[in-house]
Amino acid sequence: MEESHSKLKRYDKKYEYSYVFGAYPTLDLLKEKSDVVFEVYMKEEGMASDGVEEVVRLCEERNIHWEVNDRLIEKIAFKENTYVVGVFKKYESELDSNGNHIVLVNPSNTGNLGTIIRTMLGFGFKDLAIIKPGVDIFEPKVIRSSMGSLFHINFKYFNSIQEYMDVYKKRNIYPFMLDGAKNITEVEFKEPFSFIQGNEGSGLSDEFKDIGQSIYIPHSKDIDSLNLSVATSIGMWEYSRRKEK
Repeated sequence: MEESHSKLKRYDKKYEYSYVFGAYPTLDLLKEKSDVVFEVYMKEEGMASDGVEEVVRLCEERNIHWEVNDRLIEKIAFKENTYVVGVFKKYESELDSNGNHIVLVNPSNTGNLGTIIRTMLGFGFKDLAIIKPGVDIFEPKVIRSSMGSLFHINFKYFNSIQEYMDVYKKRNIYPFMLDGAKNITEVEFKEPFSFIQGNEGSGLSDEFKDIGQSIYIPHSKDIDSLNLSVATSIGMWEYSRRKEK
């Protein structure tokens, strides 16, 4: 690692490394991506906390430096009750061309992205495409809200939806839109498919009506639209529900 721990600062997108806060998300990092872990720090008062003993064991087993350093954690953490911090190198991954993809177009909210990643894992989805501009997936708040699920999935950024489709051809495309052509309950999902969701504020532009089979999720007139993470979760749940039959 180029920076010594004395120079570590609060996260910035320009850094080549990021942080994971908390014992259990750090365990996910150590179990799934130990090759990118630089070091792990802990607070003295948290050494007796659940999960910390396992963190120490894995660090020693995989020859990863760990130490107690209250001052450093207080400097870089954004919550007071943070007892474990994992420092890791940012990495790239590839999507499974035969898998079903979640595609997010210009997502802007860290909490939504983290929740979607966690829900993906819950419904067996392992591949996430993000169309730029989009929130930084390595932002610690994304990782925290994903509860460590980030380290179990594949993800990749694309400059445009066309670039994504040029790379992953022969897929069934399902854009989710407020004025989609078909009710989600009437659509037969054909694999491999891509569920496409738009930005939290503007959704998907009209051009997506001409891409694949557009879908709408029915809801009452008392709201304008569903939250992005909720709408994405409903899509995954509906697919999973049918597959279990």
